[in-house]
Amino acid sequence: MHRAWLVAVVTFVTIVGAAAFASVPGLLIEPLHAEFDWSRGTIGFAVSINLALYGVTAPFAAALMDRFGIRRVVAVALTVIAAGSFLTVFMTASWQLVLYWGVLVGAGSGSMALAFAATVTNRWFVARRGLVTGILTAAGASGQLVFLPLLSWMVERHGWRPASVTVALTAIAVVPFVWLLLRDHPADVGLSAYGATEFTPKPPPVRGAARRAVAVLVSAARTGPFWLLAGSFAICGASTNGLVKTHFVPAAHDHHMPITAAASLLAVIGVFDVVGTVASGWFTDRFDTRRLLAVYYALRGISLLFLPMLLAPSVHPPMLFFIVFYGLDWVATVPPTIALCREHYGEDSAIVFGWVLASHQVGAAVIAFAGGVARDVFGSYDVVWYAAGALCAGAALMVLVIRHAPVPKGRAAMVPVG
Repeated sequence: MHRAWLVAVVTFVTIVGAAAFASVPGLLIEPLHAEFDWSRGTIGFAVSINLALYGVTAPFAAALMDRFGIRRVVAVALTVIAAGSFLTVFMTASWQLVLYWGVLVGAGSGSMALAFAATVTNRWFVARRGLVTGILTAAGASGQLVFLPLLSWMVERHGWRPASVTVALTAIAVVPFVWLLLRDHPADVGLSAYGATEFTPKPPPVRGAARRAVAVLVSAARTGPFWLLAGSFAICGASTNGLVKTHFVPAAHDHHMPITAAASLLAVIGVFDVVGTVASGWFTDRFDTRRLLAVYYALRGISLLFLPMLLAPSVHPPMLFFIVFYGLDWVATVPPTIALCREHYGEDSAIVFGWVLASHQVGAAVIAFAGGVARDVFGSYDVVWYAAGALCAGAALMVLVIRHAPVPKGRAAMVPVG
């Protein structure tokens, strides 16, 4: 077995560990509101800071991996996640929630974002890139699957603090695993990338990580595909992490569904997301990525329009159908989006995808905050579900406008806007 597959396994397990904290926000909105009497808008603001930093940190993390290596950056990021999660146990004011949960965990998890998966895939694989991207993207959903039932049980039986401690311990436990088994480049172990026809030496460290990340953004921002990818991916984030992952549990609870039942439904979404994302990676290696994305966004929008009619005190067959249908589409958008970044931006594609991911998280942050405010103002989430469905239709149209890059490999020529 090629060493690249071991690196992919390590990366998968690492992302699963980091995904534990991403399972918590939707579970804690009601307990924090009950204990501290903080409004849902205030709690949603902390979640929005977390989601925004998760995205904004990603391109700089990709550049830092080029400078200091994947292993060092990931180990530090996991430690920061553990520290932020543990400190939330002692908070007494809402600004501490913003600092610990929003800033520390947001920045740490941003360094563990999908740009990490893109960097590993670009360095270690030439063949099967779409499939590997799908598998690594599914790692986040697997983390949700593993931790959601356990954390929801903890929150309901023992309160939210044991859940935060569990997340901290999980993140710190992954650090030795990363340090011992992860390697930065195939040349570190004397190998070529999987599927490569010749050996590629390890490139020297790239200095000026922050400057390079900004320079890549400025260059990419002069091209049309970047804005179309960033805009559509912002809607992707708004309709998944910002809306469903953050507000589905409290929305179901508004209809008198038990928190553990709602959290279990999110976990089931995670099950089918693994299937859908791996399948999407396989499709990405074989079909037009733009049409794939258009189909994904259109189907997601349709499902969200029906969700307000399906929420009820108990789980019934139509809701299960939504969970399966929506789960297959949860992050199936990632493999074709990474493939389009690679097609248009070549060796800078990981950093460009980091900026596209930043837009994803900004969209998620806006909806996480707006969803909480809408619940406070209107007394329900219905208007947010309908708005998200309409936005997904717009995203489907945006990706169809993207043209194929004229240069298929290397540092692809960037096509100016207009």
